[in-house]
Amino acid sequence: QVQLVESGGGSAQAGGSLKLSCAASRNDASQFCMAWFRQVPGQEREGVAAIDRSGRPMYADSVKDRFTISRDSADNTLYLLMNKLKPEDTAAYYCAYRGLYYCPVLKASEFATWGQGTQVTVSS
Repeated sequence: QVQLVESGGGSAQAGGSLKLSCAASRNDASQFCMAWFRQVPGQEREGVAAIDRSGRPMYADSVKDRFTISRDSADNTLYLLMNKLKPEDTAAYYCAYRGLYYCPVLKASEFATWGQGTQVTVSS
């Protein structure tokens, strides 16, 4: 079993930056696929970025070249550095875990474990 706890959300101006963190309770979480999703009220949960056990990242086109996903294997923490923020990045961001050594697809239904979410609000 694994529990995920996100932190680092808040408010920012367009063009600014925020860094999100996700702490995993499982001591070998870095060996499995982890990802960030986001959701706006009334819309489906959208994949943002994922990272596999080797550190290989995957990004949605909407955030590529602006966001960076990374992980610290020593303390099983997942990060999302968000640069050049846009108002359309406003959403609740969720950390997710999948029990595979790689990340074949950024699809919410394939991830079984989720954090509670952290709100990101970007103003013009």
